[in-house]
Amino acid sequence: MRCFWVLLLMSASMGAQTFQAGAARREITPREPVPMWGYGDRHDALSQGTLDPLYADALVIDAGGTRLAIVGLDLGRAPAEPSLLRIRARIEKETGIRHSFIAGSHTHHGPVLEFTEVEGKGKGRFDATLRYYREMESAIAEAVIEANRRLQPARIAAGAKQLEGLNANRHSKLEPKPRDREMAVLRLDTLEGKPLAVLVNWAAHPTTIPSETLKFSADYVGALKRTVSEAMGAAPVFIQGAAGDLRTERAGKDYVAYGEALGAEAVKLAQSLTPKPVEKPALLMREERFRFKARTDLKNPLVRMMYEQAFFPELVRHYEDEYADGVRPWLTVGLLNGEIALVGASGEFFSNHAVRLRERARVETLFFFGYCNGYHQYFPTIEGAAEGGYGADAQVAIAEVGAGEEMMNRALLWLFEMRGRLRGAK
Repeated sequence: MRCFWVLLLMSASMGAQTFQAGAARREITPREPVPMWGYGDRHDALSQGTLDPLYADALVIDAGGTRLAIVGLDLGRAPAEPSLLRIRARIEKETGIRHSFIAGSHTHHGPVLEFTEVEGKGKGRFDATLRYYREMESAIAEAVIEANRRLQPARIAAGAKQLEGLNANRHSKLEPKPRDREMAVLRLDTLEGKPLAVLVNWAAHPTTIPSETLKFSADYVGALKRTVSEAMGAAPVFIQGAAGDLRTERAGKDYVAYGEALGAEAVKLAQSLTPKPVEKPALLMREERFRFKARTDLKNPLVRMMYEQAFFPELVRHYEDEYADGVRPWLTVGLLNGEIALVGASGEFFSNHAVRLRERARVETLFFFGYCNGYHQYFPTIEGAAEGGYGADAQVAIAEVGAGEEMMNRALLWLFEMRGRLRGAK
């Protein structure tokens, strides 16, 4: 009997030192006409078909027995909180995975995600969208569940490079304009050296298709992922960065050509990396919900009327409920194998938030995941808010000025704590 327990403990100890990865995909394109997310001038106009399909791309990592799901969605934002909670609950129930980054690419050609099963807030008028939510939630969870089933021993490499001429600041009029030029790539191979998954992190608004086009599309992200998949033979995952003040930059290029050009850069970076076995796999995770004062009072009838004219009533009522008790964004931070930082935030963060966090964190590679685990509008930098303009004014940057800096400071503290550089800081 003693020998049995010794062998069992040895097996558990060996299992705890493994590093594994698995990937899977599910389509999440709505099958019925529904309102589209992203452009106010559409109001509640229904979709009229599909340019290219929308996907949920899931990557599951097991580092020393702690598992993490990273899900890139061809949606304008992460699912609204009721959907997000149901997705996470099912994932944990069926896989045991407690930690996740579930992020939208921010395409402006996906469906509205803010309706609820309440009269005047979706029910009765947009029942097709409510049916879609259940389908979407199931597909996202199933992608993670399948990726978890596909876990296998893996090698890993991460790297980043600066790209010129592919994004630009769309907000500031001051020089030099802030810009995050860094593309980061996480490459995972099987132990035999076959590419298993490639995660691409880049910041630029996917708004390259006109708002008048009422067809679903992943925008440039679809072409990027296709390029990576075809060249690498690996599952592609795209996560949008701190793109609040960044647009695409590529004169004379449509969204497919831009995505292919960006994908080619991701392929070159991925091919330059040499994934290695992990000697001491480890994953540390922390998550916290913040609460900030709201700069805009949607309970004010005049303010609400203005928003309803700019968008449409059912959507505005969601945000009225969302911000009734202040702005409550999520911050999720992970440290993988002691050297790769993963930072997710539920909003449109201005690019300098990511640039400065990367400079201060002093890790090998830092991935900044915007539009992640929820959506709480724009988070400009303090100087961005002082300059004003779209993305910085209170109409769309609802959280109090300085909220983004507070969240980034917390992420920085956690990353130093995770590496044993600080203890008990908050």
